[in-house]
Amino acid sequence: MNKKMMGDRLYLRRPELDDAAAFLTLRSNNRSFLRPYEPHHPERTYTLEGQQASIRRIIHQWEQGTGFATGIFLHHSDQLIGRVHLSNVTRGAWQNCTIGYFLDQECQGKGYMTEAVRLAVSFAFREAGLHRVEASVLPANIPSIRVLEKVGFRYIGLSRAHLKIDGAWRDHLLYSLTSEMEV
Repeated sequence: MNKKMMGDRLYLRRPELDDAAAFLTLRSNNRSFLRPYEPHHPERTYTLEGQQASIRRIIHQWEQGTGFATGIFLHHSDQLIGRVHLSNVTRGAWQNCTIGYFLDQECQGKGYMTEAVRLAVSFAFREAGLHRVEASVLPANIPSIRVLEKVGFRYIGLSRAHLKIDGAWRDHLLYSLTSEMEV
């Protein structure tokens, strides 16, 4: 079953194979916009087959409990406007994951990502049984930092050469939120 995580203006749900064309459009339309913030994606990412393969991996991760990627959809139109991914799920004594997200450039600045991240964090703590969610963000990505701070994430430090973004190893600011801190 693929239930929706309902917010005020949007909802999150696990992608299904029928969503591949919408994810392809989202990725293709935002390719240049997202390039400075993401790792390099192979050309296959920008094909229907590539998106279908990605969705199959997402479904498998959900089934295994190792990752929880969701599409971000608007209530009024069911339009796909972004994605939130809880990945690198670690169980045992840590009960931790990392969160990553992106939003269509046309939907920036409307509070959608803050709402989506809140929903994903609530899912992480209440349904996935995780204790901690971590995020890393490029220091210049002020809108993403604001999203994390609005949701209640706390700054925990700087990680040098943390991720390879747009072809170069880049420093990232690290943030975390635990279930006790959730707002």
